[in-house]
Amino acid sequence: MVLYVNSCVRSNSRTDRLARAVLSHLKEDVVELRIGSEEMKPLDEEAVDYRNQCIEEGRMTDPVFFYAKQFAAADTIVMSAPFWDFSFPAILKTYIENISVPGVTFHYDDQGIPRGMCKAKRIIYVSTSGGPFFPEYGYDYIRAIAHDQFGIEDACLVVAERLDLPETDVEKTLEETIRDLDHIL
Repeated sequence: MVLYVNSCVRSNSRTDRLARAVLSHLKEDVVELRIGSEEMKPLDEEAVDYRNQCIEEGRMTDPVFFYAKQFAAADTIVMSAPFWDFSFPAILKTYIENISVPGVTFHYDDQGIPRGMCKAKRIIYVSTSGGPFFPEYGYDYIRAIAHDQFGIEDACLVVAERLDLPETDVEKTLEETIRDLDHIL
């Protein structure tokens, strides 16, 4: 199963359009999670305490673990995130906080180093930007946490950039990126 983690908030999102081309290219069953439409909040003291209490008491069927379990069970992750303000939408960071659960998506080894527990072997990060895209302000973070914490070995970037510059033919740029998916994926 492919988990599509969609952090696009616009109904006519170019990033979502590109991600859907990636999903079509993969030809697998897809479960879409529109994280902006979920009842997901950044973790605060009360939420962390509750989650930790559930872990300590072995109540791993609690709904607080739904997103983490869904993420851990996916075969492939496709994550769409427009490049906003030199980063990705804040809801994506909130999602990462909510799925970072010891005993579900990772565990600590004897030296306290996180070791991934996720089934996925690949995460595909899809983005678009109005100007130049800088991977160090979004993709590199997702790639590092996917590998170092969740145990996802392969990360792939699909990006169409400079879409808001006057000289850019948006349709041509998106179509060229879509045509290149065979080489990218």
